[in-house]
Amino acid sequence: MANRTETQAERGHRTIHAGGEWLAASSGATRDILDPADAQPFAVVAEGDEKDTDRAVAAARRAFDAGEWPHAPVAERAALLRRVADLLVRDREELGLLESRDAGKTVEEGRVDIDCVADAFRYFADLVAGEALGRVVDAGSPDIHSVVVHEPVGVCAMITPWNYPLLQASWKIAPALAAGNTFVIKPSEITPLTTIALIDLLVEAGLPTGVANIVTGPGHTVGARLAEHPDVDLVSFTGGLVSGTKVAQAAAVTVKKVALELGGKNPNVVFADACETEEGFDTAVDQALNAAFIHSGQVCSAGGRLIIEESVRERFVAELARRAARIRLGRGTEEGVECGPLVSEQQRARTEDYVASALAEGAVVRCGGKRPEPSPERPESGYFYEPTVLDQCHREMRVVREEVFGPVLTVETFRTEDEAVALANDTEYGLAGAVWTADAGRARRVAGRLRHGTVWINDFHPYLPQAEWGGFGKSGVGRELGPAGLAEYRESKHVYQNLAPKPVRWFAG
Repeated sequence: MANRTETQAERGHRTIHAGGEWLAASSGATRDILDPADAQPFAVVAEGDEKDTDRAVAAARRAFDAGEWPHAPVAERAALLRRVADLLVRDREELGLLESRDAGKTVEEGRVDIDCVADAFRYFADLVAGEALGRVVDAGSPDIHSVVVHEPVGVCAMITPWNYPLLQASWKIAPALAAGNTFVIKPSEITPLTTIALIDLLVEAGLPTGVANIVTGPGHTVGARLAEHPDVDLVSFTGGLVSGTKVAQAAAVTVKKVALELGGKNPNVVFADACETEEGFDTAVDQALNAAFIHSGQVCSAGGRLIIEESVRERFVAELARRAARIRLGRGTEEGVECGPLVSEQQRARTEDYVASALAEGAVVRCGGKRPEPSPERPESGYFYEPTVLDQCHREMRVVREEVFGPVLTVETFRTEDEAVALANDTEYGLAGAVWTADAGRARRVAGRLRHGTVWINDFHPYLPQAEWGGFGKSGVGRELGPAGLAEYRESKHVYQNLAPKPVRWFAG
């Protein structure tokens, strides 16, 4: 952002980018962006609507139908993605801080997010640059040349969530651009700032006018219009199940391509043999904390369901609760803070409701379960909630079955391997899960039986840009990252050439 001619603060409420221009909302409406650590506004953005969305889609349509980007050489597209990655590295500190203030996460988490965003741009640059031009199909005759080629889908609509604003945007934007598409992105209305900054970086990197467009505004207007718009060829949505279902329904009218990443209710299965040594016990407890409480549990793959073998349950849960109670809560920009606030008052109220329902259904609080005492680093106006461990949980509880998206860990127990697998798979979601065991054979067996899109063995949370990400069941449709993540933004075309055409004589004529 060091080379930008106009900073976001100087731009003010002109945060809609359509056809190469930064614009105010057509209605003149704006929205304050709040710092979740103290609920105070620190930025203003345009509040777009359907009219603004139509303008952005029209710009993307023109850029695709008559512009140069869809036809740019692969090497040129890859080079631009690499330039974007370099700019992200250049602006890492500023973007990491902005992500922290916008989403409430710690600055260190924000920095890591920016690193991951740069990695995604580099991965898709390398992937598209290294591909063959097409797949030759053997037609069984030397007189036939048959090849399957891949072309961009067209105008892509992207709707991204508030928990990982820039990371989730990059998982869509990087492959879409690598494939030669144009796009309109709608970031979450409460955390749009780093996505706005990314549009500036794309322009700085030399992306042609009209290829990248952004509309800041709410889902019920901007998001809904993108999903139904007849000039949009694909809609990619990351968010909640209810909203994702509405997106799919709206998109079905125009039969556009749809990709949905809708979250999960992710099991972390710990066998007793993983805890036989002190080192193994310490590692499993530490990773259970990371699984549940990174970014205050506001992670689609959060390991919010601890499924622990009964023989080690009491010792494991006691130590887990002891450590969770010592997690340092505070403003994410403060040195030494380990966990920031929830993103909004609505999200904290949702978390409180789930904890209250769990207690009414028989759960036992081992730690947390309330708002922390205010302090200089935790203003009373901030959206803080203590990391919470709920013991004696069972599958009939709402808190076990539904996605909380807050710092809440539930504890269930098992006695046999079959019971552990049954519990882990007893969910309508299927995004991610983990198994902890010292038995290599058991690890492979259980991983093979888990119905989840990502399964970690003796680890939790890492992902690779070269490996597909997505889920089974109600966790969504399609995949992001990996070769399949690029394929989402392409259409396959079969080109069949007869090198020696002659009459068929099907009709006597």
